[in-house]
Amino acid sequence: MNNKDFALKRLILASRSPRRAEILRAAGWPFETAPADIDESRREAEHAVSYVKRLALIKAQTVARARTEGLVLGADTTVVVDGELLGQPLDDNDARRMLKLLSGKWHEVLTGVALVRAGEEAALVDHEITRVRFSEMSEEEIDWYLSTGEPRGKAGAYGIQGPAALFVEEIAGDYFNIVGLPVRLVYELWHRL
Repeated sequence: MNNKDFALKRLILASRSPRRAEILRAAGWPFETAPADIDESRREAEHAVSYVKRLALIKAQTVARARTEGLVLGADTTVVVDGELLGQPLDDNDARRMLKLLSGKWHEVLTGVALVRAGEEAALVDHEITRVRFSEMSEEEIDWYLSTGEPRGKAGAYGIQGPAALFVEEIAGDYFNIVGLPVRLVYELWHRL
């Protein structure tokens, strides 16, 4: 195969996340955005992996139903520490609680990914898990980090690609998954679909 035979097909990103859009742009993947407004409530006793995969699929299906063609990408990310799922913080107090839970510990970042072909029943769903270890954070460091505003709108109240990088001691797995989109997994699903 020469490079004239290879082309990434345009995706429809079912997300408002600027981080997911940034990852696709950095990878050179053409896309448009069409956010899906869905109920992201977790079902009772729903396992974290099932939760992120279900939401990713619902997001992609919701956007796909409104179109006659195109490949729709849905994704959802959560953080798990000590068995607790940490979504986006409700406010700064909730973000502070989350950061205290993460301080000095390993946690997992899970992202569900779904590709759905509009106009067909074709869909693939999978997930990525990356382990992250935070350093111990002092009250002053937490206060400073909260003052940056970065915890808002981010699962687990942090973004590894910003000032929170100061507190990340180690990662095991896909860095882009922590940012919000395991682009290699998207590529593998795209190949399969």
